[in-house]
Amino acid sequence: MFRYKKGLLLALVVLGLGACKIKPEVPQNKPLLVASSTFTSYSDSTQKEIPNIGTFFADSTLSALIDTALNNNFDLQVAMQRVEVARAGIRFSRGLGIPEVSAGVVAGGKKFGDYTIDGVGNYDTQFSTNLNDKQSIPQPFIPDYMLGLQSSWEVDVWGKLKSQKKAALARFLSSEFGKNLVQTQLVSEIADAYFELLILDNELDFLEENIKLQQFSLDIVRVMKQAGEANQLGVELLKAQLLSSAAMKVEVNQQIIQNESRINFLMGRYPQPIKRPKFAWEKVIPPTLSAGVPSGLLKNRPDIRQAELELQARNADLYTAKAAFYPSFNINANLGLQSFKALLLLNPASAAYGLAGSLMAPIANRRALAADLMASRAEQKTAYIGYQKSIVNAFTEVYNYLYLIKTNADIYKLKSEEVNTLKNSIGISTDLFRSGRATYLEVITAQKNALQSQIELINVKKKQYNAVVGLYRALGGGWK
Repeated sequence: MFRYKKGLLLALVVLGLGACKIKPEVPQNKPLLVASSTFTSYSDSTQKEIPNIGTFFADSTLSALIDTALNNNFDLQVAMQRVEVARAGIRFSRGLGIPEVSAGVVAGGKKFGDYTIDGVGNYDTQFSTNLNDKQSIPQPFIPDYMLGLQSSWEVDVWGKLKSQKKAALARFLSSEFGKNLVQTQLVSEIADAYFELLILDNELDFLEENIKLQQFSLDIVRVMKQAGEANQLGVELLKAQLLSSAAMKVEVNQQIIQNESRINFLMGRYPQPIKRPKFAWEKVIPPTLSAGVPSGLLKNRPDIRQAELELQARNADLYTAKAAFYPSFNINANLGLQSFKALLLLNPASAAYGLAGSLMAPIANRRALAADLMASRAEQKTAYIGYQKSIVNAFTEVYNYLYLIKTNADIYKLKSEEVNTLKNSIGISTDLFRSGRATYLEVITAQKNALQSQIELINVKKKQYNAVVGLYRALGGGWK
């Protein structure tokens, strides 16, 4: 009867502990900023889904480069291994709250002192008439053999183990989105470098055209100098301009090599030429993309999802740190065969078992627990601030790229007209120079201004591509 009362009392204690709950702690920070319904006054809010890589870029060569990079990129491979580490954490957390059972064979022995309780007791036992030959204790060294099972179980009274599982799951999902973030950045970097290669190819064509024109003008001045209609100063100035354009051509070739090497490194291979189509200048058009609504960032941006899951993990860590101050309830059990004689180990009479329960709570020297709780609170607030920051940063990036796309389009239109005008001025100045109505300085100025305007137009085209690819990345494209 007394045993039943003890069992009932223990059950009531466990139920009473289970009825107690640890209140979750919410960071006392300012609420998140409320974004407007659209990014800008002119942005298109009809977009609901971010197009995939193949649909958005629509370039078979670029798609092939991206596919190779997704398989071979070093940073992405490291990110995938981080996912595996987090997956191992998930597998480990699944065992929390489940009784641990181990099987084993133990062999050992002891020799007790003659002036100890065990030594005197064992010696005195030899004279007992209640023992048979099998039960006589070996002297002076007493072997101990055991074959059986041992079990240990921590009852999750406060939900501490459950919160550890939540933290492990959140970190696994966070690592997945961390990998997606690396993939998004990888896609945008390859696209940036690829489009810059296309632009540099056209810039090289511009320089070659100008070099031909400058060489033609230099040949004319040399002929006129021989005829006494020009002087050596004109020859030297036109020659210097030609050499400057040739140097710029060498520099552009160097930039092409650097971009090819950049793409090759992102693809995880050694430097080699990048085979690519040759597009006419007017056909090098950036892809278009509408911005959608700001709320779409919350599901598309991998860095926001990663920050959100990291916050969930920190919340669970804080709960675990608070639960560490409460008593832990453990149950230990063993079952098997035990004997001090090896020949008697498998005898049914050697059966032995044990069961024990413990309820332990930290009382003195809880500084380590308090320090852990303090650190968990700080890290939870840090994760909360990081989550806010990622949202505001995402909105700001999209906002800036939208304006950048619009302003670059306006600049490109004006620069195109300027290039056409200055190109016409080259022919006009050359004809006037031949007829003696313009000086060679005017020819040089016209050629220099035309070349400079073409280079500026090239740079605007680069900015257009960078802005569109940047918007694609800012909206969360490139990882699905």
